[in-house]
Amino acid sequence: MTDTTSTGTSTGNSAGASAGASTAPAPSGTSAAPAEPAAGCVLCGKPTEYPNSTKGVTLCPVCEWQEAQRLSCSG
Repeated sequence: MTDTTSTGTSTGNSAGASAGASTAPAPSGTSAAPAEPAAGCVLCGKPTEYPNSTKGVTLCPVCEWQEAQRLSCSG
């Protein structure tokens, strides 16, 4: 009785948690991004990963990486 319960519980939780966690975030993140146009990078003008409604300075991935390098070396 104990053996069947522990086997069923561990298998059900492991498989269910892995499949649910991997599947759920991808569709919701994918469907939310195209709903609103991407904001333009304030340095180069290329589209960013952020929606237009994002407040503050929006940078594309390349400019964001370059800015992080500049800040880390300014020490």
